[in-house]
Amino acid sequence: MSELDWSTPDGLAAIKDHLAAKIEGWRPPVAYAVGLSSASSSAELDFGHVNTPGGRHGLPAVILATVLGHDGSTATIELTTSQLAAAVESLAPAQACTELDHPNLAAWRVALAEAQSNPARTLIAVFVADLDDPVASEADGAMRATFEGHAPQL
Repeated sequence: MSELDWSTPDGLAAIKDHLAAKIEGWRPPVAYAVGLSSASSSAELDFGHVNTPGGRHGLPAVILATVLGHDGSTATIELTTSQLAAAVESLAPAQACTELDHPNLAAWRVALAEAQSNPARTLIAVFVADLDDPVASEADGAMRATFEGHAPQL
């Protein structure tokens, strides 16, 4: 993909479209995040950055889905440190676009470092394709609870 332009918002959108076209059945999720389990025995997850409904960060979703072999449907997927490292490496060239912030990349780097330094911590990717989809897991519910006005009714 070196011929694609990583330095502009339009270039990043073209890269997103290029990668998305390679995922069979791709549906852009309305929300997604990478969660990291607590360093204690607590079941709570830390979401460094949640891509909420109406967000514009589609490229990270496509890259994460590509690494995981996922189609963007509502799901909670365990993520290995190797998979998250691959996603970070794949998304890193987007930093060339200085017009945009890169909150997913920053959050993923922190989560990766935390998971690598403490193997007891686990990583989870959460995708929500449609807010009307049933909550797929506790992690999904926790992520949706961060959406203002979109918390699931349990």
